[in-house]
Amino acid sequence: MKAIELQAPGGIDNLRLVELPMPDPGRQEMIIKVKATALNYRDVEIARGSYHTAFALPLIPLSDGVGEVVAVGAEVTRFEVGDRVCGTFWQRWVGGSFAMAEPFYQRGGPVDGLLSEFARLDEQAAVLAPPHMSDSEAATLPCAAVTAWHALFTEGRLKPGETVLSLGTGGVSLFAVQFAAAAGARVIVTSSSDDRLMRAKALGAHDGINYRSDPDWAKAVLALTDGRGADHIIEVGGPQSLAQSLRASARGAQINVIGYLGGSEGSVNPLDIFRRQATARGIPVGSRESFEAMNRAIAVNRLRPVIDRVFPWGQAAAAFHHLEHGSPFGKVVLDHAQGQ
Repeated sequence: MKAIELQAPGGIDNLRLVELPMPDPGRQEMIIKVKATALNYRDVEIARGSYHTAFALPLIPLSDGVGEVVAVGAEVTRFEVGDRVCGTFWQRWVGGSFAMAEPFYQRGGPVDGLLSEFARLDEQAAVLAPPHMSDSEAATLPCAAVTAWHALFTEGRLKPGETVLSLGTGGVSLFAVQFAAAAGARVIVTSSSDDRLMRAKALGAHDGINYRSDPDWAKAVLALTDGRGADHIIEVGGPQSLAQSLRASARGAQINVIGYLGGSEGSVNPLDIFRRQATARGIPVGSRESFEAMNRAIAVNRLRPVIDRVFPWGQAAAAFHHLEHGSPFGKVVLDHAQGQ
């Protein structure tokens, strides 16, 4: 079978198309024909060697993907041939606390990812794809969508009428907008682009703040909420934005620390935490249990992911560069039905 491997550290251009043996399913395993995959910024960092953990190479990248089950091994009971499934990010975290996740057992590094014609999945590390979604749409779910769901619902217990502040218009942030709006929450979005704010409002956001024209966006959040602040914050910017997120939070707010696009260096005034009585917590990609709960909500609400661009899967390097430099609105997808 054909696969695309990262063969050396230090750059996206080290991705190579290779021929590998066709995998066989072991006990409680299945083989899928990969239909589509999607990129996360983690994949870019792994490829260029800037990710916080180094993995053994060669490595087949990409955590996100969907495929059709074409073979099953002994004792497989959760799926059958013909099912359309998404792989999970954590290979051993079915549910419960994050201690069950085995943090170094992640698909797309160190475990081979899905950037190949076929892939072997443990039946415990897969879920049925939402039936109303296309392959390109379903491929986007395993990381960004499950992270947003885990933050707002598994951990956050979001309630109708609460206010969600979603920073930026990346993958996690846009999924958070859609999920929060579907749950009856008020949603505020920040962006450097008025056009992106309008597009976020079309997805269900109630208000938008341009942080370039209004750099004190915490003050703007307080103005929009009559001084109360946001109950849940999707924090993807890192220490520089975290200080404003604290000032924009309601008393007892939950600040979900997910990314660090603005860097990892900075300082936070602990008095802001004390004044707000806020909880700030790191949010991983959620468990399989979270994924399945999310898919039920997606199916009921007929939600569809936002896709920025679809590339033929053989043009993976171009897709990586687009995510790295193109500032996409929504997810970047690779269609495995398209060739080079």
